[in-house]
Amino acid sequence: MSRIGRLAIPVPQGAKITLEGATVRAEGSKGKLSVTVPGTLSVTMKDSLVHVQRANDLKNVKALHGLYRSLIANMLHGVTQGFVKELEVQGVGYRAQAQPKQLSLTVGFSHPVVVPVPEGLTVETPKPTTIIVKGADRHLVGQLAATIRRVAVPEPYKGKGIRYAGEAVRRKAGKAATGSKGAASA
Repeated sequence: MSRIGRLAIPVPQGAKITLEGATVRAEGSKGKLSVTVPGTLSVTMKDSLVHVQRANDLKNVKALHGLYRSLIANMLHGVTQGFVKELEVQGVGYRAQAQPKQLSLTVGFSHPVVVPVPEGLTVETPKPTTIIVKGADRHLVGQLAATIRRVAVPEPYKGKGIRYAGEAVRRKAGKAATGSKGAASA
């Protein structure tokens, strides 16, 4: 059996889970999420524990077993506690400003870059150099954070750009001065 797939998923306090055929729905204080499980897998609930079983031992079914167990676990975590990604903006004059349904980034272009915020997510900028993405859906939170980072990927010479909080950017040495041995020796 899959090491991940065979683990039971405890239903956290404050979460409500319902099984409707192949659809698993979760509801909590942070929102509502659902996932449709393929026909080769079955989901059962017993004593506030959710179990995912597979029909056979084919390679792709084994992979789906662990995947859907993780998706359901993330869904339950998201509707009760939510997910958060924090980004840092570094560079002279670089800043971010959150607006109701969009994020405005000033990152060295001739114009501000506007990133739309999908439904169900919130973006906060407690400081102009800090961006916090929050939401119940782990996939959407990660995707929006990656989209924001892609606007200005950190460059290796000065480190300017948008990076995840705590991300280490490998720095390169710039051009070294050649001194008196350059063109004068010819």
